[in-house]
Amino acid sequence: MNPTTRLTDRLALELYQRGDLHELGAAAHAECRRRHAEPVRTFLIDRNVNYTNICRTRCRFCAFSTDAEAAGAYVLGRDQLMDKIAELQAAGGTQVLLQGGMHPGLSLEWYVEMLADIRQSFPKIHLHAFSPPEIWFFHEEYGLSVPAVLERLRAAGLNSIPGGGAEILVDRVRREISPRKCTADQWLEVMRQAHAMGMMTTATMMFGHMERPAERIEHLRRLRELQDHSLEAGKGRFTAFICWTFQPEHTELGRSAASRGKPVGQADRRTGLPASEPMDEQVPPIRSDIPDDAEDVHVEGELRLAGSVTYLRTLALARLYLDNFDNLQASWVTQGPKIGQLALFYGANDMGGIMMEENVVSAAGTTFHMTADEVRRLIRDAGYQPRQRDCYYNIVD
Repeated sequence: MNPTTRLTDRLALELYQRGDLHELGAAAHAECRRRHAEPVRTFLIDRNVNYTNICRTRCRFCAFSTDAEAAGAYVLGRDQLMDKIAELQAAGGTQVLLQGGMHPGLSLEWYVEMLADIRQSFPKIHLHAFSPPEIWFFHEEYGLSVPAVLERLRAAGLNSIPGGGAEILVDRVRREISPRKCTADQWLEVMRQAHAMGMMTTATMMFGHMERPAERIEHLRRLRELQDHSLEAGKGRFTAFICWTFQPEHTELGRSAASRGKPVGQADRRTGLPASEPMDEQVPPIRSDIPDDAEDVHVEGELRLAGSVTYLRTLALARLYLDNFDNLQASWVTQGPKIGQLALFYGANDMGGIMMEENVVSAAGTTFHMTADEVRRLIRDAGYQPRQRDCYYNIVD
């Protein structure tokens, strides 16, 4: 992309805060159609297997993780794991997403053997596993460099790395929501090393908690910069960007907001002003044309959720800003099937994974599920041909 024509941070923030939602969506849809002119929109049949819920970081936004001594703590046995993958393969699935907590009691050999066992039993299943916080944890826990960790895992069968654990790639926010997890620079370093080795990865953003609007832009900028570097090197890269909204139920962040006496997501109304996020101090404080998106208010130190309007606005902006990303996924898992379908007109070209199993988001109170046939119907009803893909966006049906 020509650096003189690409979207700047300042313009991105102005578009996000003052742009008309439908015009922003139309611009994102036009850009998506330019990149993906064929009348096809894709999806993946996968399974999200959380091999353990024991995690020492205990992030404030997570309702899934627990301590080793807690009731319900588990580490999947190998037979259980293999049964899950066998079900995936029988259903026509092509990928398993393996993620767990930063378990302090497992050796690196445990992970290596898990991958090797899956690869031996299911040689055609793509192993999309271990987000950057997990890789960084292995690096620190086992005293190996990040490249050495990646080499061990790749040799055992790892194919690609998911973009989980990014949340917001701004350390001010990370100190508030996940102080024991890797920093923004460390997350990016894992991805940089993976790309240098020729690996493909995805990138994510979880928003609508403690971040400011400008920090969402900073997150996108850091992803775009790394993608520039990786594309120039000509080896690995980010294949897709996925954003979703924070789900508060059963989380420490959600409980903390409720304990202050203000319902999570409720906006403060002020006479003459629509409830919206505060303008960045570098942007002129013109508020009259800010959309009335009451669920997307940032008050310092307080939690304000992002609703479906803000999700679509953020997705559309990402399509315009991330000019070096080919694919954007719709997050129907957090937004529901209808908003997921609508996302195909706000910059998304892919419906993401069917996810025969999902535990982390559902632990926080969101339980949307769809079959492959239901996803095909949603894509078809949106005017596109549904096609099943693999992790690299190759059509497989």
